[in-house]
Amino acid sequence: MYTASSSVSAPPRPTRTVAVGSGPYLDPSHAGRARRWAGTATQPLSGRIDVSGPQGAQLRMAIASVHRICPEFNPVQVLRRSGRSVLLVGTTGRTTAVAKCLLDHSPVWTERFRHEIAAYRSFVRHRPPVRAPRLIAADPENCVLVVERMPGRAAALTRHPAQAPSRTDLRAALGAVVRLNTWQPPAGMFGKPLDYATRIARYHELGLFTDRDLGDLQKLIHGLASSRQGMNQFCHGDALLSNILLSPAGPVLVDWEHAGWYLPGYDLATLWAVLGDAPAARREISKLAQARGAAARDAFLVNLMLVLTREIRMYETAVQRAMRETPPSGAGGDRSRQGAQPSGPVAGEEQRLLLRRLHDDCAMARRAVRAAVGTR
Repeated sequence: MYTASSSVSAPPRPTRTVAVGSGPYLDPSHAGRARRWAGTATQPLSGRIDVSGPQGAQLRMAIASVHRICPEFNPVQVLRRSGRSVLLVGTTGRTTAVAKCLLDHSPVWTERFRHEIAAYRSFVRHRPPVRAPRLIAADPENCVLVVERMPGRAAALTRHPAQAPSRTDLRAALGAVVRLNTWQPPAGMFGKPLDYATRIARYHELGLFTDRDLGDLQKLIHGLASSRQGMNQFCHGDALLSNILLSPAGPVLVDWEHAGWYLPGYDLATLWAVLGDAPAARREISKLAQARGAAARDAFLVNLMLVLTREIRMYETAVQRAMRETPPSGAGGDRSRQGAQPSGPVAGEEQRLLLRRLHDDCAMARRAVRAAVGTR
């Protein structure tokens, strides 16, 4: 909830080649080798919230919702606004806070928002082994959440960074995720956000998985069901670098709306998927995911297939939207208006380049799944 943008537009990226050993399934011959956010809280808050016009009315309603549960909240600036939610930065006494208000109250988003509130409430009594914002106030009924604003900078400003973060930043982010994955919260405190069988069947029905993909993934999951190492693991559920803030006091994880129990390696699969330009980091992630044996490897590969396919769906939708919204070359109409939107075709090309990489990664993961099935 702290990222400067959740847009699926991607930064330009150069043509790349897959480095040896950076795939999701370690080659045995190499297995033993080398192993925006909108400012930090230390920056002064400034600016004035514009509550005029149609959007201003929506903003006034959001502020009123926050004041009902946190009267002392003094809004200072809009951190982010989308069709789904609005984030406000403000103060509560001497504390800098972030208020998140849901604008789209459809059942799916309402459920996710309430799940995030439940996670923050759980952290009041049972703190995870990583830093997370402290809960100040929450209203599940009206989908309003107020938490402290944590100091730090995002490990990456975009979902798929064009340039890999520094080795130090990656080590800190990966370490925080691994620590979280070892946590054992009390029974019943979190659920299982992902129904693997349903999701795999859905992707198959949509034509995103072949018949062989369906059979291979079902075989791996069946094997995991009878394996002790296939037990569920607590995961953040959306371990993007943009959801990890780096500060001198240590990494901070935000956006807990997908937290819960998954097959082992879900967070690692998410990091692997978005680090397409960091082969060394991918090698390290693959080794971590497979360190506990074949069952851990299989769980990681199942997660990776689902995460990569989700990313492909997301970006294909974005490319199609960009193509619909971009006026055809030579078309008539208001040229000044067309000229005022030069980013459309560029954004579409950037997304197509990213899609190409994601399809290559998915093909690599598919081969790894088939190789894993062959070892059973």
